[in-house]
Amino acid sequence: MISKRFLSIGGWSDAARRDSAFALLTLALLVAVSIAFPSFAAPSNLADVFDDTSILILLALGQMVVILTRGIDLSVAANLALSGMIVALLNRSYPDLSVIFLVGIATFSGMVLGAFNGLLVWKLRLPPIVVTLGTLSVYRGVIYLISKGAWVNENEMSRDFLSVVRWEFLGLSTLSWLAIAAALVGYLSLKYSDAGRDMYAAGGNPTAAQYCGIDAGRMQCLAYVVSGGLAGLCGYLWVARFAVAYTDIALGFELQVIAACLIGGVAIAGGVGSVVGVVLGCLFIGIIRNSLPLVGISAFWQMFINGIVILAAVLLSARQRTHKRSILEASPT
Repeated sequence: MISKRFLSIGGWSDAARRDSAFALLTLALLVAVSIAFPSFAAPSNLADVFDDTSILILLALGQMVVILTRGIDLSVAANLALSGMIVALLNRSYPDLSVIFLVGIATFSGMVLGAFNGLLVWKLRLPPIVVTLGTLSVYRGVIYLISKGAWVNENEMSRDFLSVVRWEFLGLSTLSWLAIAAALVGYLSLKYSDAGRDMYAAGGNPTAAQYCGIDAGRMQCLAYVVSGGLAGLCGYLWVARFAVAYTDIALGFELQVIAACLIGGVAIAGGVGSVVGVVLGCLFIGIIRNSLPLVGISAFWQMFINGIVILAAVLLSARQRTHKRSILEASPT
């Protein structure tokens, strides 16, 4: 019998080395930007950069577990947008509803949308990229239906609904602390829980995992539920932070989420990746995104940069896998 532990932790040492190297690269980028623009390194500005990156971190952590199980979620930003619009409309119609209840509604609606993706992939064995590309359009369309194309503006939202994300503790906002908490929970869950190790095993070698009693399809479905729940939570956070809900919320943001995962070392073929790497990938993108205006580069170049990064990360991942395969084939049996 193949050990489940062997299947799931075989790449930890490689991941640690990769994360250490990428941490140095991210630090070097921060130092370079700070030398060119000293005000960028001010503690208050760094806190703002982390705050601006927090939603990306939350979404990327969810996307990571999906990619680990050999899936992909192109509908994550649409999920965020629909969940955010739902709670914005509820808050406008029932301003006395507690924020905790609305956060729960947003998270639950995201989980339902994620579960829909997961069930289609698991039970019908449909390609994840096709399923989530389809649900991306469906979820965006539902936003138009429930909102009738109208915006929900700041003056239509309650003060409590808008204020929670702006609470500060030790110089960091609620957004930042949620990202830190999610990263810690994700790290501990993936490294020490049975479900976390099963996700690595299911993505790394589904056939071998099956012999260990791991249902790869079930783990993939669970990953979509986790990703959907985080996207739903981010729906509330996004709307409350920017104080507006509209039909095109976070349009195209899924590209940044996927880019952060790939930059952070998550293998698109599944089974390889770490929470530390994903957080570093998000911070790397966050530093670039916040430094672009300083060097006079339009934010519209962000999509171009994301595309180049995704291509580079996929090519590097493919090269690493080819190299490892050639080593295995050349080794004596």
